[in-house]
Amino acid sequence: MLTLLYFALTVSGGQTLQQEEKQLQPCMQMDNQLPPKKAQAETSSSFYLLSIMSFLSGSNMYMEKSGFVNELKLMDTLEKEQNPVYNWSPDIQGIILSSTFYGFVIIQVPTGYFSRIYSVKKIIGFALCLSSVLSLLIPPAAGIGEVWLIVCRTVQGVAQGIAVTAQFEIYIKWAPPLERGRLTSMSASGFLLGPFIVLVVTGVICESLGWPMVFYIFGACGCALSLLWLLLFYDDPKDHPCISISEKEYITSSLVQQVSSSRQSLPIKAMLKSLPVWAISIGSFTFFWSNNIMVVYTPIFIDSMLHVNIKENGFLSSLPNLFACICGILAGELSDFFLARNILSVIAVRKLFTAAGLLLPAIFCVCLPYLSSSFYGIVILLILAGATSSFTLGGVLINGLDIAPR
Repeated sequence: MLTLLYFALTVSGGQTLQQEEKQLQPCMQMDNQLPPKKAQAETSSSFYLLSIMSFLSGSNMYMEKSGFVNELKLMDTLEKEQNPVYNWSPDIQGIILSSTFYGFVIIQVPTGYFSRIYSVKKIIGFALCLSSVLSLLIPPAAGIGEVWLIVCRTVQGVAQGIAVTAQFEIYIKWAPPLERGRLTSMSASGFLLGPFIVLVVTGVICESLGWPMVFYIFGACGCALSLLWLLLFYDDPKDHPCISISEKEYITSSLVQQVSSSRQSLPIKAMLKSLPVWAISIGSFTFFWSNNIMVVYTPIFIDSMLHVNIKENGFLSSLPNLFACICGILAGELSDFFLARNILSVIAVRKLFTAAGLLLPAIFCVCLPYLSSSFYGIVILLILAGATSSFTLGGVLINGLDIAPR
């Protein structure tokens, strides 16, 4: 239903975008602004370094975010000497698990505004460091009391929301139109790989070192990553000391018609009235809602249906996330291919990948109850549901950059 609403709003909003062109400066007609195809080969090491850094930061944040989900499931099954056990009610557990989303949601709009004014390098570096430090504080906070744990995870959600939202400013300055899908899909695929790593390694770490060590290891890795980010990332390709002249000219020339030298005031009223803006919001909500349900409940579903041990459960539950990461990168490459070859228009590409990323997982999930007696059938459908959901990385999750003010 939400998918159909997305398409209804984008179709009915076509005239609205034309009427609001002066206020929103939409780039839905980017076909006439795309740089020559041969220039696409100019991007090299700095572009991929940026993609890898964004990929790693996303992976680490989602490892820190989803790690507690797995720890709560394992807590009662581990040895008590290395693994403190807390008698939290189901209601308290639900609040603890969802507390990161409180801060994650409320901070996105302010971050989007301030990332236009202040250094994105410093904003993301600070947010990564804060999230990692809070990950180190989660075990002692849990020992003090659940209130401190909830506060800690809420602030951690704020830090992660800042880092995720501010990355869109990077795409505006660094991603040429023909390679926007590649950069955003590689960066966002890190968020899909994070749960895979958590499900694979947390069981081993918990059994050998205790569940608090999961947060200490992820937190330490995040602190190191934030330092690398501050050392290696630059806000603008013009300021990068190691970027080649040809690559710098390619990026700046391809974005010259889209990035204005003087930022305009934020057209809040026009945005609230824009049907495409609401369509993108609904489509993004649909993806994140379904994706988080898959991450949280896949291990529970596998345990209830397949009755496997903890290690097998972790491995099987991680497979949808692994294939989602791979397919997400391929979706970005394929969307750029369609645009570079002029096979489809921008809006057609976004709708195609959005439809595939929202409808196919729903179909596969609906089929799950009918294959409840088949071990391999359940595993294959879960993998297909997770993998196809990442097609939205070439669709609605990048669609905001197409219509955003420049």
